[in-house]
Formats: sequence, C-alpha cells, structure tokens
Amino acid sequence: MTFARIRALAIVGVLAMAALVFVVVAIAQDRQTHTNIIQSCPNGAVAANLKLPDEPKDIKVNIFNATDHAGLAGEVANEFKGRKFTVGQVGNDPLGKRVDGTAVLRYGPKAVGAAWVVRAYFLNEADLQFDLKRTDDVVDVVLGAGYKQLATATEMRQALTQAGAARLPEGACDATAH
Repeated sequence: MTFARIRALAIVGVLAMAALVFVVVAIAQDRQTHTNIIQSCPNGAVAANLKLPDEPKDIKVNIFNATDHAGLAGEVANEFKGRKFTVGQVGNDPLGKRVDGTAVLRYGPKAVGAAWVVRAYFLNEADLQFDLKRTDDVVDVVLGAGYKQLATATEMRQALTQAGAARLPEGACDATAH
C-alpha cells in the first residue's frame, strides 16, 4: 500500500469519526423533542381545538340553504354523507340570512380544525364565522348563491395544503398545545 493511499484512508477515517461524534452530540443536545410547552389561556380567551380530524366521520356538519335554489341543502348533505361526514340538521338557514358567496361556515372553539377541513371542500372560498360562545363541535355549512359543487378528494387535499395549519381565531388560544 502506498503512503498516499494510507493518508487518504486516515483522512476518511478521521472525517467519519468526526461525523459520528457530531451526530451523537447533536442528538444528545436536541431539546425539541424534550420541550414542554406550558401554555394557559389568557383571561377572556377560550381554548380552541386546532387539530385537524383524521377521518371525515369525525367531522359533524349541519347543512343549511341560504339561496333560492330549493333542495340544495339536501343535495349537498347527501354529498357530505357520501364522503363519510356525520350530517346532522339539513334545511334552510335558521338565521334567515342570504349568502351571496360560496358558503359560510359557522363554528365554535371545539370545531376550529374541523371547520378548516370543511373549508377545503369549498376550495378555501367559504367565509369563516367563529362564535366564542358556541359549545358544540358541529360546523354549520350555510350554502350561498356562489356555490357550484364540493371539491374532489384531490382538490380538497390541495386546498388544505395551500391553506396550511388551522389559524387560531381571535379570542381563542390553542387547546392542543402541550
């Protein structure tokens, strides 16, 4: 073996040992996996569930029609049922407000993550209306005059990716932080 080859092997060996030591030290010094976030809600704030539900069956929706198109709520409720959502009330908007846009999603602190997923089925065009005082975990879907159809599963995933993580509504704090 030549001296140049021995020197090259020695250098590679030293670099491999240095890399191994660096990795071991980095893993041992890592504080991200051991961090405890202690967070409590400030006065007046309500704990909100930002976790996105794993399955559509975990999302409860009421479907309301705020248009002149008779039977629209029933049609859309059937589409949500076909996508395995848990559908509750179906009918005309109990608030009687006309919606000119695609849809309005009304929800409370327990349904923030669920509303984020439902919004993706409207390609992030549905208006979000958060109610601090609401105590249920249901998302009210109020269909508007601009509604055309629900997104496909692929379109929904793309819209959800574009929207990013669920945003904390004003007056709420993250209940999922630990």
